[in-house]
Amino acid sequence: MTADATAGQVLACGEVRTCLLPTREAVDEDTAERLLRIRADERVRLSRRPNRCAVSPDVLTGVDCRLPTVTGAKVRAVGTVTARAVLVEGRVLQATARFAAPAVGPDRRQPWGYYLVRPGLLIPVGRLPGAVVAEGFLDGHRQDELDLGAISEALLARIERCHRLLDYDAPLTSPSTRLRWAALPVEGAEEPALRFTLGADGLRLVELRLPRHTEPAAVASLCEDLALHDWLLTAVVDKLDGLRVGSADGRDALTVLRPLVDHLLHLWMPRARMNQELSALWRTLEDDPGFTRQWLTLVQRVRDQLALRAIPLTNEVPAAR
Repeated sequence: MTADATAGQVLACGEVRTCLLPTREAVDEDTAERLLRIRADERVRLSRRPNRCAVSPDVLTGVDCRLPTVTGAKVRAVGTVTARAVLVEGRVLQATARFAAPAVGPDRRQPWGYYLVRPGLLIPVGRLPGAVVAEGFLDGHRQDELDLGAISEALLARIERCHRLLDYDAPLTSPSTRLRWAALPVEGAEEPALRFTLGADGLRLVELRLPRHTEPAAVASLCEDLALHDWLLTAVVDKLDGLRVGSADGRDALTVLRPLVDHLLHLWMPRARMNQELSALWRTLEDDPGFTRQWLTLVQRVRDQLALRAIPLTNEVPAAR
C-alpha cells in the first residue's frame, strides 16, 4: 500500500468466515500449503511456533459499487478488496475479506491503473462519511452494495472444493461462524477500544477504535484470532449442550467428547500471532464476556465427564449415609 494511501485512512472493514476443514484428520504442512496455494506467483506462509499456521497469499477483487450506509446515503467507492485464507493446526479454516478507505477521493472515477497501485484500498468518489459507512457495514448490506461476506465465502468454497486433498469426512459436525468488523480511528484523548456483540444467525459484530496509521493487515489478524477462538467456544458449547449423560454405558457421551479432545481442545491459544500493540485489546474480551474463563470451564467439564466414564461402576450404587 502506498504511503499517501495509508496516511489518509479513516476506515477499515472486513468479514471473517470460520469453519472446520472437511476432512477426518488434521492435514499436514505439505497439504496445508497445497490447499492455500491460491496464487502461482506467491508462496504460502507457514509457521510452526507457537502452533502450526498456514496463511495464503492475498488475492484482490476489483469492485466499483456503493458502500453500505446507516442513513441510506449513496457513497460510491472504487478499488480492490483483499482476501486471504488461514489454516490453523491443519484443522480450522478461515477466509477473510477486507478493505480500507481514505476520507476523500477524486471527484470523478479514475482509470483502473489508479486503483490497482493501491491494493486493498477502496477510494470514494468524493468524501467518505466514515462513521456512517462503518455503522451501515455492521448493519448489513443492501442490494447493489458491497458484500464482503460473499467474497470471503467464495474463497472458502474454492479451498473446500479441493477434492483430491480432502475426504469430506469431518470427525464432528460444527457450525460455521461469521465475524464482521469495522475500525475507525480514535479521536483526541480517546483510548483504543473493542466492542464484541453476538448478532443473529451466527453473526458476530466487532466495533474497533484504533490509533491512526494502524495497518489493516494487523487489524485483520486481530479479528481472525477473535473469530477463531469464538468459533472454538461455539463448537464446544454446541456439543456439550446436547450431551446425553444418562445413557447406560456412556457411549453416546464418549462419541461427543472424544472428537473434542482429539481435534479442538489443543487449539486454544489467544494472541499467538497478533500485533503487540493490538493484543492489549484482548483483555477486553477476558473481562467481558470472559473468553478464556468460559473456555477453561468447558475444558474442565469435558475432562470431568471423561474421568467419570473411566471409573468402573457396579450395578448397585451404595445408599447415601
